[in-house]
Amino acid sequence: MAKAAPETQLPLVEMEVRTEPTPSEPPGPEPPRLPRLKPIERTQTEWRSIAAEDLLEKNHAARAIWELLGRLDLSGFYGHIKSIEGTAGQDTLDPRLLICVWVYAYSEGVSSAREVSRRCDYHPVYQWLTGMRSINYHTLASFRVQYKEALDGLFAQLLAVLQQEGLIELRRVMVDGTKIEAVASKSSMHREKTLQQHLAEAQKRVEEMGKESDHDSQEGNDRQEAARKRAAEEKLKRMQAAMVELEKVQKERAGETPAEECRVSESEPEARKMKHADGSFSPSYNTQVSTDAGAGIIVGVQVIQAGNDQGQLGPALDEVQRQCQQTPAQAVVDGGYLNRATVLEMQERGVDLVSSGNLEATRDPAQAIRNYEQRGVAPNFYPQEFHYDAERDLYVCPAEKELPHRGVKLDREGVERHQYRASASSCRECPFQRQCCPQDNSKSVRGRIIVRTRNVPVVAAFVEKMKTPEAQAVYKKRKQIAEFPNLWIKEKLGLRRFRVRGLAKVNCEALWACLTYNVQQWIRLRWRPSLETPLA
Repeated sequence: MAKAAPETQLPLVEMEVRTEPTPSEPPGPEPPRLPRLKPIERTQTEWRSIAAEDLLEKNHAARAIWELLGRLDLSGFYGHIKSIEGTAGQDTLDPRLLICVWVYAYSEGVSSAREVSRRCDYHPVYQWLTGMRSINYHTLASFRVQYKEALDGLFAQLLAVLQQEGLIELRRVMVDGTKIEAVASKSSMHREKTLQQHLAEAQKRVEEMGKESDHDSQEGNDRQEAARKRAAEEKLKRMQAAMVELEKVQKERAGETPAEECRVSESEPEARKMKHADGSFSPSYNTQVSTDAGAGIIVGVQVIQAGNDQGQLGPALDEVQRQCQQTPAQAVVDGGYLNRATVLEMQERGVDLVSSGNLEATRDPAQAIRNYEQRGVAPNFYPQEFHYDAERDLYVCPAEKELPHRGVKLDREGVERHQYRASASSCRECPFQRQCCPQDNSKSVRGRIIVRTRNVPVVAAFVEKMKTPEAQAVYKKRKQIAEFPNLWIKEKLGLRRFRVRGLAKVNCEALWACLTYNVQQWIRLRWRPSLETPLA
């Protein structure tokens, strides 16, 4: 039998089966790709090498402040340093450094010693100034008010530098005052009755603490007891000072405010209750700032207790003379400074005065009418109904009676009071005597008197000068020059409220603010332009 041929085994072939999606199942969206971000690791410690010199750019204002103060004589700040070479003790901080720190702090609107001390630990500018060192806030606070005379001399030196560089001319100086709030609050203002009560309580408290003999032997309690005693004694001194200042306020306000209504702050007696531009009242000081019209540099500053600017132009010019060794040729002020006494004083000083205000009106017309009504004078015989004959220098009454010139009284400064009186016989025989002189007895008629008030020649010349277009053009520049530094100090430097108490310390802080303002003007007008590369 024939054998059947073996079946050939075909190799297995893998066949790719393509499955196409059904039209009813669209492909799903691809998952979103998230951005790859560098993680922020705040707990990781790093070592870096930092040079303080590299923290600031070359044209930074802090470098300009350091450079400018290096050109001035700061010996007045070094006289009280007790750390001397060759003796034991810790080195002290350079006064030049502390001055620079305070000037830069005020330029940034920072006036808190604690805040300045905190910034010295992290802020690049303060780290550049201090060389990466910390400064205790007690040191900063004490330095700000400790060197009044040296700070005043530094301000004068800076003015000399600015005058040498042509930024101060002293041809025209504009004076303006601004009110800055004191540290004391409104609730600290009290009348005499309350102040006397608090004074008695403070005296009683000090006496009680002096009689206490059973002290704890622990050192901590001894220190606490000494601190409480010191606080009680300081409060007693403030209350005693408040009573002294109250007497001054009562004399200043005599005739305006009853003595029992006068108030003084018991926490800051030297502050005065003043009205501000928004109509509010608060314990404040009046800061008088004199600005040179050339480049807007402050050439004089004073802090006073007066609530208005009357009579303050003379002291302001004295301060300019003291700081700059020169009196300005012209002074420009607003109407708050103007009165006849000021006009006469400026004439004696040889200073050309430009101001607003009316010196022609010598009497309130409404008040004059009320006075004549009380006396029973008929309206037909009011002074304005009398005719003045300039040629003969006499008045003629409505009844055709003459009132010749009788003399001049100079009982008011800057004013001549010319008296015109009718004869007693003419008034006695006049049928209108009861309407014109109702208070005079018919048997003792003295004759009707008319007083004609005129300015003295100096004041009259000033009034005529202020009517000229030239004087008006000068006065129009006052606001942009005189008020600008005050606005800058409050808005840019943040000095709307003093940080220290008392008139002496407040004067120091005002000097710091004005010194900072002048330094900023020097940086803007001289230092930065000097860094620019000149054109080829």
